[in-house]
Order: sequence, then structure tokens, then C-alpha cells
Amino acid sequence: MKILNSAQMNEIDRRTIESGIPGLILMENAAMRVVELIEEKFSPLSERRVVVVCGRGNNGGDGLAIARQLWSRFRPKSMHVLLTTASGDLNKDAAANFKMLQASGCPNLIQGPLAAPPVEARFADLLIDAVLGTGVNGPASGIPLEAIQMINTQFPVAKVVSVDVPSGLPTDSGALLGEFVRADYTVTFTAYKLGQVLSPAGDHMGELRLGAIGTPPEMIGDDAALNIRLITPRWIAPLFAPRAKDANKGNYGHVLIVAGSRGKSGAAAMAGMAALRAGAGLVTVATTESAMPAVAAHAPELMTEPLPETESGGMAEHAFAFIEQYSEGKNIVAVGPGVGRHPETVKVVRKMYRELPNTLVIDADGLNALAGGDWKGSGTPRILTPHPGEMGRLTGKPTSAIQEDRVGTARNFASAVAAQVVLKGHRTLLAIPGGDVYVNPTGSPAMATGGTGDILTGLIAGLLAQKEDPIAIAAAVYLHGLSGEIGARHVGEQALTATDLLRYFPDAIREMAARTAAISSGLM
Repeated sequence: MKILNSAQMNEIDRRTIESGIPGLILMENAAMRVVELIEEKFSPLSERRVVVVCGRGNNGGDGLAIARQLWSRFRPKSMHVLLTTASGDLNKDAAANFKMLQASGCPNLIQGPLAAPPVEARFADLLIDAVLGTGVNGPASGIPLEAIQMINTQFPVAKVVSVDVPSGLPTDSGALLGEFVRADYTVTFTAYKLGQVLSPAGDHMGELRLGAIGTPPEMIGDDAALNIRLITPRWIAPLFAPRAKDANKGNYGHVLIVAGSRGKSGAAAMAGMAALRAGAGLVTVATTESAMPAVAAHAPELMTEPLPETESGGMAEHAFAFIEQYSEGKNIVAVGPGVGRHPETVKVVRKMYRELPNTLVIDADGLNALAGGDWKGSGTPRILTPHPGEMGRLTGKPTSAIQEDRVGTARNFASAVAAQVVLKGHRTLLAIPGGDVYVNPTGSPAMATGGTGDILTGLIAGLLAQKEDPIAIAAAVYLHGLSGEIGARHVGEQALTATDLLRYFPDAIREMAARTAAISSGLM
């Protein structure tokens, strides 16, 4: 699903209007989408005390249309429409909606600017925020800022529904630049916006709903330069279609996991079990001789192969010959979890990157081994899965710089080294060489615990073994995060462990399927 910046959204609206759909119709449709959510969440509306706060632009025009529909259809117990400006200062379409609202007989149309709402309006239990829309990317100031502060302080019991974006939140950035409305629900239109899916602004929108307002689908095509999309359940669902009745394990790939060292056998076992849980037909874990018994004892489903080791228990340099042999006939090879940083191990990982003909997933100490290397691969796909600190080591930048421009960092690095990059963290990103970036909407702070990255490595490898395509990586990231959300619901954010993600992975697949069905039926 396409994600747009404010300039793209404005251009799409302009082209839509030029195509013959008037701005007033777009406003009316936008109002309908908001009213649909309000009716779903706040019925019976005849018992509600409603306040609608409207700015002077198109967002305010949407708010005026919402007020008219609410008043005409539901006659709330009380209704106040507060303008931030005099009606004569409204833009053309907003002014037209103000006249229609007057004609509907709606009471309490109060023109601003307002320092405070009328006393009786403060008892509202539902507030519609229509002050600022997607055209604003700097901090709110002046009269709009005063309206935002009024919304945040003067309505102690009201639930807030924001129109398109909570007023004051930036459209094109995850940064919090100033005061903004704290929304319980946000209804956005046509497509998600950058600021709605990037950290941390998206966390302040409450429940986010996307509504169609009549924009022709071809105007939201794939030709825009931004090339950022949201990973959605509908996109990844086909990977989990029922299997053929005569299927066998050979149909679903064989993964080789090169992981573990003395004292770090758990990382290898978790990655291996994750690949199996993701549906791979067979999984072999190649690990050091001293770690192999612990890995084999962890799960009887895992096959194991020994690797020669250094005195400290890491992979010895001549382990590469064994890995090369073990990788024959394997669809996917994953390397890194728990391998350590011994200089001989570093040489093995770099040689794997350069020479193995298999698709290769690299994580953890595998990434650290590649830092400072020449990035000359074998020509087959390479998938890198760094967290921000590891990305900093790969790029030579401080972690703070990575976090300030996660999209740009992931996109530029993927293209520079011709690898697919999974930049982990809140709103994990998948960047594809050539510029496409996919944003993952799932995840939980509960996942900030050791081993969750090893689980993701295995999930990516296991799904890639069944379908070598970026959609498999996207599915692994989405379901990894959703497993964390479900686990946090059951055991809490503090108690979740990495292996709980495997426990809840089947539930995540079922919930993903349910979300897909809801989207298809128009319920989401």
C-alpha cells in the first residue's frame, strides 16, 4: 500500500479535481468516512455532546461537512462548531460548507479566534479535530496553535477524532516539532502519509483508519519518486494459502543456519526453530563442535552439522570448506546469530558473503564481521538485517544519525551494496536496491529483549526457502512484530521472551488472515 508525502497528496488532490471530481465532493466523501467511524465507535449519537473545531482551510471544510452530517442525521444532545477564524476568512470550499451548515439549522456556530470554548461546550464527550491537515509540516503557530492547546486542555472528558492527521503533527516526518492534538482516532484519506507510519509521530494518532474519498486509483500509482509502501496483511496473505494435499517437505525448501559458538548455542537453536516455525521443510544448523550437542538437544526437529572451532569456541577459518559442503542443495543460508567476533570467524563470514552461491541472510555478528569489508558478493541475493547500532557500524555513522533518517539510510545503503536491508527497530524498514522501501506497522516494546533478532533471522530464512521474493522478507517482519503484539497481550511487555514469539507465531498468522478478510469485506 502506497505511502505519500504532503506534496504528492496535494498533487493527487489537484489532479483529481481537474479530472472532474469537485473539491466539495471530496470533502463530502471525507466527511462520510469520518462519520462512519464515529457512528461505529460512539453510537447512539443522539446521546452525545459534540464539539467540532475547524480551521480555515480544507481540513476545516471537512470538519464543517462532518458537523452538518452529524447534525442532520443524528441530532446530538448538544452541538458546538468552533471556527478558529471568522467565516469570511475561510477558503472557498470551506466557506461553501459553512453556508450549508448554517442552512441545516445546526446550533452554536461560533466564529473565532477563540481563547477558550463556551462553558457548556467543555462537557463534550466527543471532539472532532479539523484544525490543520496534511499541508503543514513545521510546528503549529499562531491561532492554529492556540486551537490545538485549547483542544488539549479545555475538554477533559472528550474522546478526540482527528481528520486526516492530528493537528500539529508533521505529514512528512516522524519528528515531533511542536504542540499537537492527542487523538483517540484518526481517519486519513486516499493513502497513508509518511508521518503516520514513521516513529514517533504515528504513535499519537490513536486508532488509524484509511478511507477512500473518490480519488481514481491510477492516480496513486507506482510512478511517484517516493516509493515507500506499507506492509499490509492483504499483500502477504497469499504466502499462507492452504498447501497442496500431496505436499511433502521437499516442496518447502531446506535452510542452512550457520550460527552459535561456545556459550551461545541458544541463538543457533532459536534461529533454527524459527525457520521451521515459518514453514521451511527442513532446517540444518551448522555450529561449532562444542555448541552442537546443546543445539541438537534443544529440538529434535533440527538437523545439525559440526564446524571446526578456535580455542575460544568460535568458527575456525577452515570451517568455510565445511559450510561450502553443507550449503549444497540448500535454498537459503543464514549466518550470524551467536557466531562471535573472533578474527578467524570474521574471515569465514566474509568468504561466505563473497563466494557462496546461495541466497544469504546475515544478522548479528555476521553483520559485524562485514563492517569495513568490500561488499563484493557472489551476485546472488544478500539480505542484511541490522539494528541501528549495527547499521552505524556498517555505514560508519553514529546511531543518532541512523535514527534521524532511517528511510534514507536504509534506501541508500541497500542501493550502494546491492543488498536487501531490513533496518530493525520501531517501524522496521525493508529497503530494496533501486529505491523501494517498505514500512512495517507491527511490533511491541515487549520485543526489546535478547534473542528476538535471532528469531527474525530464522523467520526470514524459513519464508524465503518457500518463496525467494521480497514479499517473504516483508511477511517475516510483519508476523514477527505481530507475534510480539499478541505475546504482549498475553504475558505483558516485561515478561515476553524471544521464544514466546515462536509460541504466538501461529496466532499471528491467523490474525493476519482475519485482518485480510476484514479489509476485503470493507470492515477495516
